[in-house]
Amino acid sequence: MSTDADEFLVTSEQKAFDMGHRRIINFNMGRYDAAVERGLSKIINLENIKKKGHVIKWRVMENLDKYLLEFETNFQRRGGKVIWANNAEEANAEILKILNRHNVKTIVKSKSMVTEEIQLNEFLEHNHIESLETDLGEYIVQLLGQRPYHIVTPAMHLSKGDIAKLFNEHFGTPIDSTPEELTQKARELLREKYVQADAGITGANFLIADSGSIAISENEGNARLTTTFPKVHIAITGIEKIIPSMADLDMFWPMLATHGTGQNITVYNTILSGPRKPDETDGPEEMYVILLDNGRTNLLAQREQRQGLYCIRCGACLNGCPVYRNIGGHTYETTYSGPIGSIIEPHLNGMEAFKHLSYASSLCGKCTEVCPVKIDIHKMLLLNRRDAVNQGLITSKEKFGWKAWKRGMLSRKLTDYFNGKTKNWLLKTFFKKSWGNTRIMPVVAEKSFSTQWGEKEKAE
Repeated sequence: MSTDADEFLVTSEQKAFDMGHRRIINFNMGRYDAAVERGLSKIINLENIKKKGHVIKWRVMENLDKYLLEFETNFQRRGGKVIWANNAEEANAEILKILNRHNVKTIVKSKSMVTEEIQLNEFLEHNHIESLETDLGEYIVQLLGQRPYHIVTPAMHLSKGDIAKLFNEHFGTPIDSTPEELTQKARELLREKYVQADAGITGANFLIADSGSIAISENEGNARLTTTFPKVHIAITGIEKIIPSMADLDMFWPMLATHGTGQNITVYNTILSGPRKPDETDGPEEMYVILLDNGRTNLLAQREQRQGLYCIRCGACLNGCPVYRNIGGHTYETTYSGPIGSIIEPHLNGMEAFKHLSYASSLCGKCTEVCPVKIDIHKMLLLNRRDAVNQGLITSKEKFGWKAWKRGMLSRKLTDYFNGKTKNWLLKTFFKKSWGNTRIMPVVAEKSFSTQWGEKEKAE
């Protein structure tokens, strides 16, 4: 078993029995569940909308090259610049070139999982450029020196008491500050940073091919400030974020908001189509969009699994997953956690290192049920497991064990060879440590079902 898998198992067990962590997550997830239930109840023909979203994303992935070139052409026509990056190293290098060309020393960032994916903050710090997160949740985890816990709510694992203590240590605010007071303090600290920053960096929720625009959804207004005040705006996004038409936002915006936070529509929805024009009063003088591959074409090449790229990053599958709800986001040690992370990370960063994530599932199907674009997530998990086996990425012990199990299950004679007493001894002897340290071991009946059935037939 790989080191990553070993660490995952150890951390998972610790988190699953951390009562403080469980209390906070259950509280926050409970509020999410209630909000989403209210939001979804207002959508008519939800299943039909999901199917429509699935078909649109299917069409995009089958013609991704066409739509990306259409976006590039239309965006450049409006004065923007498009940069293609094969991997994280190329993306960071291109960003650094832009920042150096404009003599940028400070930047403000709005929430972006892609910048987490390429570890942009660490890269900029190494190159002596100050990078400040402006989304409140991201700002909090940046102060803590942590990665985001969740793809939508980065600080979900923290209570209001934890955040009050953090602000008290950093800014001297009262230890009993209310959430409203903490938010106000964050605003005071961040507002002047927007004006002082030399550049702004964002992600993009959607790339719109027919207009050459990017769409950004947020609840705090920090993305608008990040793209308005600085002279340079850099948007970095995965190539899978493309949608064909501006008209598609009529469906994707409400679906993203409802499944992400339970809202009918996100508070701020912005469409940006290039740098400021001569007759406009605000906006950047230069705007760049960096289209990142970073393993996505590896997943695109997998015909059976490419629907993992349909994801709109709403986080619904994380919130519905019983495994995620117990072990939390940091346990995965990946940018994208939960069920969606488990199906895409092995293709983005290597099956050998991350195959264990596809086994971190009960296969209950809740992730598939809640997905707004009907990604067959639990099937993708099984396909990843199949690929890991076919690529020989399993231990000899595991291979032998499953071979013996299969042989026994296919033969009634072998299955009944040992009586119940012997089978219970085998379970306690060989599986107590791995299976029974946190659960009650099953008890096998003294006589097998076939034996009991035979005796019943004779008696009649």
